[in-house]
Amino acid sequence: MRILIATDAWVPQVNGVVRTYQRIEEELRKFGHDVYFITPSDFYTIPCPTYPEIRLSFVRRKHITRLIEEFEPDTVHIATEGPIGWSTRRYCLKHKRPFTTAYHTRFPEYVTERVPLPLSLIYKLVRSFHNAGDGIMVATKSLQKELELRGFNPLCSWTRGVNTEMFRPRDCRLFGDKKVALYVGRVAPEKNLEAFLKLDLGLTKVVVGDGPYLKYLQKTYKDVTFTGAKEGEELAECYSSGDVFVFPSKTDTFGIVLLEAMASGVPVAAYPVTGPIDVVENGVTGCLDENLEDALLGALKLDRDICRTKALEFSWQRCAEVFLENLKPFGEVSSSADLSERASG
Repeated sequence: MRILIATDAWVPQVNGVVRTYQRIEEELRKFGHDVYFITPSDFYTIPCPTYPEIRLSFVRRKHITRLIEEFEPDTVHIATEGPIGWSTRRYCLKHKRPFTTAYHTRFPEYVTERVPLPLSLIYKLVRSFHNAGDGIMVATKSLQKELELRGFNPLCSWTRGVNTEMFRPRDCRLFGDKKVALYVGRVAPEKNLEAFLKLDLGLTKVVVGDGPYLKYLQKTYKDVTFTGAKEGEELAECYSSGDVFVFPSKTDTFGIVLLEAMASGVPVAAYPVTGPIDVVENGVTGCLDENLEDALLGALKLDRDICRTKALEFSWQRCAEVFLENLKPFGEVSSSADLSERASG
C-alpha cells in the first residue's frame, strides 16, 4: 500500500508526534508498504509566534497538489492541524479522496494559552477539521470519551509504542548520588513544569529538553540541572539515572516519555489526567495524585522491575499494526454527498 502522511511537525523538532511517525515509518516499511511524508521541509517556513521551534509552512495549492499526485497514494493520513494539514484536507475533499486524521495534541488549549480566544471557538474549528475525515485516531480511551462528548466523530483507537532495547535499566548515575527526580520533554508553558520545579524535597531535579520556556526557567530555578535536548544513548542514560520520572503536564494526550521512563525502570509521578491515567498503573508503575509531591514520594517506593515489565507490553510493531487497521476501512472513495456533508460539519 502507498501511504501518504501529511504533518506540520517534523525534524528538527523533538517531540512525541515526530518520534511516533518516525517509528511508524520504520515499521510500515518492514511490512512492505511505501510511505511518503509531506513536511515543512517541502515549503518555505517562518517561526511560529511565541514558539519559534515550530515552523509554519507557506503552502500553495498547486504545490500540495503536485506532491500528492506525484506519489499517487492509496490512502492519506493527516497528522496535524497546521497549514500542511489544512491544505491536504482541502485537496482530499475537493478530489473526493478519503483520509484519516490523528488527534495528537490539545491544540485548543495550547492556542488559548497564548491567544485570548474562547476555548469553545477553537474546539469548533478543530472539530470541523477532524470530522471532515473518515476516522480520527486517538491514543487513549479517556481522550476518546472526552472527544466524543465534544462532538468529534468517527473516533478510533491507536496505541503507542516504546523502544525497549534502547530504553532499558542501566547502571549509570549521571547526576550524582542523591535521589534524582527527572523530567523529559518540551520545555514550554503548557507542560506545567513549575509545579514540579517549585517542590522542595531535597532531591536533585533534572530537566531534559528544550523549548521556549527554557531560558526563563534556568534563570528562575538555579538549583535545577537543565541538560538541553538529548537523543539516542545520551537520552537513555538520562532516563536510567532517574529515581522517579515527574510528569506535571495536564494537557498531554498520551506522553510517550511515560513509556520510555517505565521501560528504563523508572516509576512515574503525575496528575490523574488523560495520558497518565491510561498509561500508568497507579500504585504499580507510578503514583497519580492531585498533590504532585505526594505522587512523587509514593513513586519512589515502587518496584523498578515491575515498571520495566509493564512497558514491555507496548511495541512499535503493534502500534503500526493498529495504524494499518485504522486505514483499511477507508481504502474506497467515499461518495460526493458524504464528503460534502463532512466538510461542512
